[in-house]
Amino acid sequence: MKIALVHDYIRDFGGAERVLRSLSDLYPKAPIYTAFKVDGSPAAERFGDRHIYESKLAWLIRPWRLYSPLRFLLRWVWGSIDLSDYDLVVTSCSNYIARGFKAGRKTTVVAYCHTPPRFLYGYATAVDWKKHRPVRVYGNIISHFLRIFDYNSAMEVDHWIVNSENVRTRVEKFYRKSSTVIYPPVNVTEIAKASRNVKREEFYLITARIVGAKGLEEAVAAATKLRIPLKIAGGIAGYVSVKKRLEKIGGDNVEFLGRVTDENLWKLYGQAKGFIALARDEDFGMTVVEAQAAGTPVIAFNGGGFRESVVHKKTGILVGDTDVKTLKKAFAEFEKTKWNRTAIKKHAKKFSKERFEKEMISYMKTHARATRG
Repeated sequence: MKIALVHDYIRDFGGAERVLRSLSDLYPKAPIYTAFKVDGSPAAERFGDRHIYESKLAWLIRPWRLYSPLRFLLRWVWGSIDLSDYDLVVTSCSNYIARGFKAGRKTTVVAYCHTPPRFLYGYATAVDWKKHRPVRVYGNIISHFLRIFDYNSAMEVDHWIVNSENVRTRVEKFYRKSSTVIYPPVNVTEIAKASRNVKREEFYLITARIVGAKGLEEAVAAATKLRIPLKIAGGIAGYVSVKKRLEKIGGDNVEFLGRVTDENLWKLYGQAKGFIALARDEDFGMTVVEAQAAGTPVIAFNGGGFRESVVHKKTGILVGDTDVKTLKKAFAEFEKTKWNRTAIKKHAKKFSKERFEKEMISYMKTHARATRG
């Protein structure tokens, strides 16, 4: 079979890109089609061994982050990509839609949906684009037409896979489509090995890109108020003002590590006393599982995908709010709990990369007649 992969864009390297990497490993001969690629970016480096083809409008939307304000062009961005010669197209889609490309009459289109675009359906986004009135008015106007394009392009998908029950509900709500949950691949085995002989320390850890809507401000405020050692690993992926705001809120007990390598991150998971994740409606949240793979219990907001990956009082603590009072109680409960780190690691195996590959291969054989390779 002739197989192609599609992804929003090649720039940052987060959970969606880890899924794309696993898909690309399953189908190493499959080229990757995308809206645009930023050379030298974290994602471009991770996919340097793959053939990547950009849309015909990449030259326009790539510079100066124009891909965000020029979203009204998405119909033409994806429409410029012709995949009609392929037997199977697997699109890894989320906020930049990654659908609406040309497909042949015999082409099977499978979507691995990380989430319907959050900005189109009222979910919190990394950048508060509704903050300023002119941008809000402009955004509301183009969002109307983008929702039409998003829905129509969703109708062109033959089969839907989603990364969580949380997103399965969204796909059914906004697209009226049924879907199959295949949890994203987490490097459980590698993390367990890298963190095995690491000495536990007294700090709590957050791993996230420095953007809005991740619960970072609440976590930093609580850690500062309660004098809890906190380390934050992650590069800036939005506006610099977010990091400046966090630095202003945080005290000398909060340390910003910047972007770290996977190997160093896995060691940090093992060193940390606990992991914190306070995003209010995370699509799935791979970092929470990564922490558990190192045997590290978590404190997470009781919402979104965290409900599916954290077992309350067994692998972590789920909190109903993110204010200092609530988090103070959560930290106190966390400290007095005797965590079974072996059981936490065992739980994380449910979300392993090996399990993802096995389920994807089985799904593709059944729905698209595709085998590995």
